[in-house]
Amino acid sequence: MSRLAINGGTPVRQNPWPRWPQWGESEREQIQAVLERGEWGGFDPIVKEFESRFAKRLQVKHCLTASNGTLSLVAALQVLGIGPGDEVIVPPYTFIATANAVQLVGATSVFVDIEPHTLNLDISLLEAAISPRTRAVIPVHFAGLPVDLDRLIPFAQKYGLAVIEDAAHAHGSTWHGQPVGALGDIGSFSFQASKNLTAGEGGALTTNHDHLKEGLWSYINQGRTPGGAWYEHGNLGSNLRLTGWQAGILMAQLERFDDELARRMENARRLHAILAEVDGVEPLHWDERAEFHAFHLFIMRFFPEGFQGLSRNRFVQALRAEGIPCSTGYSMPLYAQPPLQSPRSRLLPCPATEQACREVIWLTQNLLLAEPADIDQIAEAIFKIRENIEEFCIDQEDDET
Repeated sequence: MSRLAINGGTPVRQNPWPRWPQWGESEREQIQAVLERGEWGGFDPIVKEFESRFAKRLQVKHCLTASNGTLSLVAALQVLGIGPGDEVIVPPYTFIATANAVQLVGATSVFVDIEPHTLNLDISLLEAAISPRTRAVIPVHFAGLPVDLDRLIPFAQKYGLAVIEDAAHAHGSTWHGQPVGALGDIGSFSFQASKNLTAGEGGALTTNHDHLKEGLWSYINQGRTPGGAWYEHGNLGSNLRLTGWQAGILMAQLERFDDELARRMENARRLHAILAEVDGVEPLHWDERAEFHAFHLFIMRFFPEGFQGLSRNRFVQALRAEGIPCSTGYSMPLYAQPPLQSPRSRLLPCPATEQACREVIWLTQNLLLAEPADIDQIAEAIFKIRENIEEFCIDQEDDET
């Protein structure tokens, strides 16, 4: 193969990848309709229409939109009555919002390690994390792959724990044919700009329990009493309403969502099959109980010994130079983040999380919307680096990636 692009050679890929977010005339029409109706806030009828459509898509009884996926988790914890003195189990390899929500309601985050082959919460470790103060667990369906719900749900029932599914990565993912977000007590979704279903910002809460739905609605709407007068506030609450603008965009996004989901899965399977045969990289496990996998991220583990000792950071730099955008993801576990280093956090040993911070590489979901031949260029770039490994000075200092 030709000289590596990082050393002045021609990149494997020179064309742009599919943009994100995707949008078209449908989004424009929805925004225009909201503009002309004049009800721009959370009471535009398009908000309820989206909630109904999304609930049907998820096969769940209730869906309530919210301002973002962080405060949706806060709302879930508040409505479940979780606060100071309570403990909530969370994984330490995820976005900080999951643990922040616990801290924001005054509860204690209990960090439990992940499975190396999925990066999801390791259910086998939960027993050791339980205390008389444990009230809930927040599993994160990381990168779109559901947590092992066959083990988690019975465990939570045994110990009387609430399950709040953090499905911020998992729009469209299923477990035994049932969409995630409807299997625990409450599901939480994000519509932030990078997410597979997006309005730039926004979130949603899902539940099959009527009393939780009423509590969530009240909290989202300034503590208003369900069915009461406009200025009747029977509960403590906040204003977490989604706007009509965002709901309109989400309605348009839903039109192309299933096609995008299918394309991501098809391309992920293609890339997984190729990379599974390459020494030095290992795609994360796809549990076949998840018939649909959102693939918010395509993640592979990198082993320097398969590339003659080349560091992960140097490998990522070389891959980027070949036209393959990628990153090393989280550089530290959540419990190493300064705001979470407090007496309100409890930590068990987390070697798999520490390992993930050292060895994984992320590809974002928009790459999986490309054509199959484009996906092959990702593998081609990796092969090119392997075949030209002698171009690297292995002892060379590399920058943080």
